[in-house]
Order: sequence, then C-alpha cells, then structure tokens
Amino acid sequence: MTTLISGGTGFLGRHIIDRLIAVGTTDLRILGRTVDEELLDLGVEFIEGSLLDEDDLKRAVTGVTRVYHLAGRVERDRSKAHLMYSLHVDGTRMLLDALREHAPDLEKVVIASTSGTVGVGTTPDFLATEESPHAETIARNWPYYLSKIYAERLCFDYIERYEMPLVLMRPTLLLGPGDHRQSSTGDVVLFLKQKVPGVIEGGMSFVDVRDTADAFIAAMDRAEPGDTYLLGAINLTIGDFFDRLSTITGLSAPRVTLPDTMVRAGSKLLGAITNVVGAFQDLDPVSLEMARHYWYIDSAAAEVRLDWFPRPPMETLRDTVDWLQEHHPDLRKTSGPRRQSPPPEWVPPETLEFAEELRRRAEQD
Repeated sequence: MTTLISGGTGFLGRHIIDRLIAVGTTDLRILGRTVDEELLDLGVEFIEGSLLDEDDLKRAVTGVTRVYHLAGRVERDRSKAHLMYSLHVDGTRMLLDALREHAPDLEKVVIASTSGTVGVGTTPDFLATEESPHAETIARNWPYYLSKIYAERLCFDYIERYEMPLVLMRPTLLLGPGDHRQSSTGDVVLFLKQKVPGVIEGGMSFVDVRDTADAFIAAMDRAEPGDTYLLGAINLTIGDFFDRLSTITGLSAPRVTLPDTMVRAGSKLLGAITNVVGAFQDLDPVSLEMARHYWYIDSAAAEVRLDWFPRPPMETLRDTVDWLQEHHPDLRKTSGPRRQSPPPEWVPPETLEFAEELRRRAEQD
C-alpha cells in the first residue's frame, strides 16, 4: 500500500509525514520539485517532478492507494494569480485525471483546501460551517482564496461525475513549529520584530499544524467521500491575538486601533505604488484588505466525525514563538526583553479556556 504526498516538504506536509512514520506507515512517496535529503534518509521515496507534467504524475501515482494532496502556493500579489490558478486548479485536475487512469486501487484522496473558501465574513457575528456557501463575492479580489474556491468546485465535480473518493480539509491559519518557509507565521514574525503599526478591526482563526496533521490522518481513515472539514482552534479578534503574543513574549502589543478608513486608504495606496514608507511598509494591500474581515469558523463536524480536538491555543502560540526565536534568521541573535515570571495569582489563559470548555460540555449534558 503506497501513500503519495504532494507538497510533502511543506509546513503541513512534513508534520503529516513525521506522524505517519511515527505510527509505522511505510511505502511513503513524495512528489516535489526539490529532493529533500533528510526525508530520503528516513526511507521516503521521492519523485522529483511537477503536478503540471503528465509523465511526472504517471510515475508518482502508479500503484498508489492513498493520497494526501497538499501542494500549494501562497501569494498575495494579484499579478501572480495565474500561477496559483495553474497549480491549485490545473494541477489538481491533472492529478485527479492521472489517478483515474493509473491508480485503479485508489482508496481515498485527502485534499488540503483552506477555511477561506467559505469562512470569511464582514461582521463579528459571522461563523462558517460545512454548509456555508463559497465566499466568492468577498474573495473575488484575493487570488489565493479564489483559486482555492475553483479547486474545490473542481473536486466536487469529480466526486459527482466519477465518484472519486475525495475529502476536502479546510484549516484556518496554520501556526506551530517548523515553518521554515514562513508560509503561515509571518504575522507572528512581524509582532516579534515589533513592526505591527496598529490593530485592525477584524477577526481571525488559527490552528496548530500538528493538530491539523492529525486531522488529515484521521480523515484518511474515517471520512466519507465528499466530506468537508473546517479546522480551527479558536476565533478571536486581531487585538486579542496580539495581546496573547504579548503575554507570551513580554513584548508590547499594539494599542492604536487603525480606523477602517485609514486601512482602506492604506491598502489602496500600497496597491498603487511599489515603494511605500510609513506605517504600512511591512504589509501588502491584499493582507490589509483581508484583515478587515472576520475569519470565524465552527469545527464541530471535525470534532464529532473525526474525534478531533485541538490543543489549547496558547500552547500553539508559545511553541510558535519559541521555534521562531530559535530558527528565524532575523530573530535568533536578538535577545529581546526577558520573559517575566507571572504573579502567583495569575491563571494561564489556556487553563481558563479549558475550564470554559468543561463548563460548556456540562451544560450540553
């Protein structure tokens, strides 16, 4: 039984591979552009190639029974929208066609999508579920999320037309240790560098990459074809996110709330010129636009069907900060303020969160 992982050298892919190896899974195969010598040493087969090359795909899928399709490209630059469409839509189509032709014993394909295909609203009372429609109207100017919406529609079409055993996973922002490419932890890096100019009136959600890996593996074993799963550990405002980072690091959280008119003006300015200095110099226009929205989701379906429960959010943030301070080239040699020991009466936020969860469960019973 051969398991193929596209995007296996990425942030999520590496955690999935580590977990599969830890439980004794063998015959792992990766399709990627660059060979990872460390993974080769672990006994993983590596197919050097592209999702957009039919010959590479034939070599990669022949004989496989399970597939984790994780390959993706994160870009905010609208001028690179065609690159994301090519990888997320055309690449997924070519992979599914190759599986139909060359993998007759295929059991299941677990596909990495994103909560942003459905989980973005304009007000703080917004909450997405598995039944929520695609957020195409809101995301029409955000090329990454729009390409992911098109990729999901392609998958649903293949499920309907060919009865392909596809499962779509929709995690929120991935945090945790191991983001060597800084594909998901950029906001934490900006905070650690003290380059966050102010708080934007919006909301976010995040989830630990290790818990996400567990959810993907559980979906391979338990999910039904056509299932979708939103994965998030917490919904919180942008201000609350930075306050939690402040509690962990001892660094000051931004206290100035940037007016929405200023944020909109800043995003337009950044979109119009290429060399901008001032409050928004470390941000891009698409990120500013997205931060004004509310990315709140409900993970109840994953909890019930996959028996999946993410770890406390503060643990994830603490591990993210610790890993970045040890590995990020701009943070390793800067000591920064020392963490202060909390007073005896201080209660860790994760303890309060756990107590609240126990109270909620008791009320449900």
